[in-house]
Order: sequence, then C-alpha cells, then structure tokens
Amino acid sequence: MSPSRPFILRPVATSLLMAAILLAGVVAYKQLPVSALPEVDYPTIQVVTFYPGASPEVVASAVTAPLERQFGQVPGLNQMTSTSSGGSSVIVLQFALNLNIDVAEQEVQAAINAAQTYLPANLPSPPIYSKSNPADAPILTLALTSKSIALFQVEDMADTRLAQKISQIPGVGLVTISGGQKPAVRVQVNPTALSARGLNFGRATPASQWILSWPLRLSRRPPL
Repeated sequence: MSPSRPFILRPVATSLLMAAILLAGVVAYKQLPVSALPEVDYPTIQVVTFYPGASPEVVASAVTAPLERQFGQVPGLNQMTSTSSGGSSVIVLQFALNLNIDVAEQEVQAAINAAQTYLPANLPSPPIYSKSNPADAPILTLALTSKSIALFQVEDMADTRLAQKISQIPGVGLVTISGGQKPAVRVQVNPTALSARGLNFGRATPASQWILSWPLRLSRRPPL
C-alpha cells in the first residue's frame, strides 16, 4: 500500500494534521532563545603605526589621514575607527560578515603599500596590521618580573623572545605587550655653542642620530 493513500482518503484529517504541525512550528519559533551577545566572529583588522616623537596632531595629519584615505577604498569595509596619540596611530577596520578575513587582509596590505608614498619617510617601520576580533577576550595573560635585571630588559626579552614564540603557536591571533619601560636618550642642544661653530639645529640632528646608531647599547647596560 502506498504511504500517501491514507492521507488522500482522509483529506479533512490531513488538513487538520498540517494545521497542527504549522501551529506547533509557530509556537516553537516564538520560544527560541535569543542571545543578547551572540558569538559572532567579526572580520576585523587592526593597523598600528609608530612615529616616535610626533605629537597627536602630526600623527593624525601625516600618518592616520593618508592611511584612512586608502582604507576607505577597500571593498567590503563597514566601519573604520582611528586613534591618534603621541607617537602612534591605531586604525581598526571592520568588514562585512560575509567577507573572508584572508581576502580583507590582502586588500589591507595593498592599501598600505599604496599609502607608503604619502607617509613620512622617517617612520621607524611600516604600518603593522593584525587580525583581531573585538568580541574575543584574552585567554592568557602573563606577568613577568625579575629581581636581577632592570624593567626595560624584562620588556625587551618579552618583546623579542617570548612574544615571538607565542605568536608562532597555531591558533594564536594576536599577542600584545603592555607595561614595562623602553630605553631612550634625550639630547639637549646648546644653541649658543652651535652658532659659535657655525652650525644649526638641522646639522645637529643627523649627527646625534649617527652617534646613537653606534652598536654600544649603552642604554641597555644594567644600572650600577
């Protein structure tokens, strides 16, 4: 016997059964739970550019603005936010959910390459981009201390050794370092002595950079 024969012979019962199934579906749909904070993997890329010694206004006009003009032409871009502070620029790019993050990463790299001619020539390094998800929280936080070496040496070891090893672990998307100290050298120029030797500040700046480029690493010596 055909499975459909009972339903054909009883059209009223079949109609009532279909109505009951439809009503049960509507009631079940209304009872479905809705999460206030759904777990969505937003395709987001963060671009960080360092410009040491520059004020927030200079960073915004010389670094952030040229990058934003290039990023604005990237297809699939939904939102772009930027923060310009002293010596650094951070731009967060959020793309459409249906866009592959690897494709977006290639577009961001092409935009950075196109903006290189408009960026300052004395940037210490090109803009650094990384994939990040604003909905994700850090799953591991490490605190480093030492009683034998200075704090800036601890920060240097965490940046050059530990962070690079952790970033190579499969599944790690982003490693950030906060705190610590970075060695710096402040050069004070005597205008009177410069003018007495027929020099100006423009001549003193390359000379100080050349002296500081010597591989002495004086600023990394442990304190006496």
